[in-house]
Amino acid sequence: MSGFTRTWEVRFSDTDPFGIAHYPRIVDAVHETSDMLMEDIGFPFWELAHEDGYGLPLVQMDFEFEAPMNAGDKVEIEITPSLGTKGVRFDYEARCDGQVTFSGYEQRVCANHGGKGAIEIPDDLREAFAEYTDDD
Repeated sequence: MSGFTRTWEVRFSDTDPFGIAHYPRIVDAVHETSDMLMEDIGFPFWELAHEDGYGLPLVQMDFEFEAPMNAGDKVEIEITPSLGTKGVRFDYEARCDGQVTFSGYEQRVCANHGGKGAIEIPDDLREAFAEYTDDD
């Protein structure tokens, strides 16, 4: 199976004085992509804590920037979840005109709201991720 893909169009406001996408805006695009994935599978981040009492807080992230992106570029960002018992890793690969521009990952833990510790990923959430995981 393949991951969830969306197109991020780099805006002028996303760039530094040299017209190259600035890393904080790239991180924003990454977070927006995970938001879009979670909404697509029926578990928007903003509903988890309020309705289900748990969330997927970010505990680690690492990215490697391989090629610059400029204002006007259309960047395909693919996110592929890999599920553990109590966490999910989101692997990212971004391409512009077929060239990898950045890749990396976010590690998230499934945790009760209010700092009550990690929990196992609920079965319904695990099933919802199935469309986009490489897990068997």
